[in-house]
Amino acid sequence: MIERTAIILDVDTGIDDSLALLYAAASPDAELVAATCVSGNVEARQVEANTRAILELAGRPDVEVALGREVPLVRPLETTPETHGPQGLGHAELPPPSRPPSGRHAVDLIIDEARRRPGEVTLVTLGPLTNLAIAVLREPGLPRLLRGYTLMGGAYGASGNTTPTTEWNVHCDPEAARIVFRAWADARETDPSIPRPLALGLDVTEQARILPDDVVRLARRAGSTPDDSIALSHGEDPMHATRSVASNPIVRYVADALRFYMEFHARYDGFYGAFIHDPLAVAATLDRSLVTTEALYVDVETRGEITAGMTVADRRHLTGRPPNLDVAVTADVVTFMDRLIERVGRLAADHPDVSR
Repeated sequence: MIERTAIILDVDTGIDDSLALLYAAASPDAELVAATCVSGNVEARQVEANTRAILELAGRPDVEVALGREVPLVRPLETTPETHGPQGLGHAELPPPSRPPSGRHAVDLIIDEARRRPGEVTLVTLGPLTNLAIAVLREPGLPRLLRGYTLMGGAYGASGNTTPTTEWNVHCDPEAARIVFRAWADARETDPSIPRPLALGLDVTEQARILPDDVVRLARRAGSTPDDSIALSHGEDPMHATRSVASNPIVRYVADALRFYMEFHARYDGFYGAFIHDPLAVAATLDRSLVTTEALYVDVETRGEITAGMTVADRRHLTGRPPNLDVAVTADVVTFMDRLIERVGRLAADHPDVSR
């Protein structure tokens, strides 16, 4: 019998968030309790609509989706339409979600579920840490109530992707990240049995790249015709294309969303493909063997003129503080990518081509 991990995903959906939602919905070892929404890649209300639409695409309209705080704690809101598209889902278009959002605020949902199932729920944050910062201020016992916590965020031994020193999720609300990191540090000093959060920063998530051929593999696993739109937009000769447009709704969505993301990375990162940060974080939450980690004390710079949002890792133990994060340093991206294609492809196979 497969042991299932109960997870709440806090998202700013977002192309790679959407793939993380599909991965969670497709994983037999995940119990997707709820999704909570925060501003980041796009504004929170668009995040909430995107999240409900993705879950309906995945056949999971039963998953509760709650809107959270719509602006950072202190700083003005930043979004990144140049990375994810004006609506957050690249070139993809989905029907408006049919079910309403939760009547609960995201912060209330996180606290309520942790109190209702103490020691059972793992929280995974895939966007800025605004909702979690408010939750831990309101309920300081949250680190003890949760089974575990995973964050996609930070750059612990790598350059930033937003400024030279900062990763996007922490950059957008560094004050929130500092509250969260320090909350777990303080909680563990009084109760060392509290698990350290698992932190996946750019050091490992930028190893997880999806390429056009991976989308073809996904289509084939789904029993759908492979997609050619990504390859053609990359310059493949249409007279020699052997692929055809996928009609499977999930494969079609993935191809259209990723095409925008791949175009962005071709302009700014020099390769035609995409980093899929967030699905790796979900996969490592469900199977910790996918990553190796280093226990470190990490704080967040909030006042630096050119370093605000930097995750400062104490690798030489100069602060004298015990580690508060398990920072991922390597990732088995081959196994992860195979698993992503297998799981999302199987999910897509359960949603067959509409033309058949």
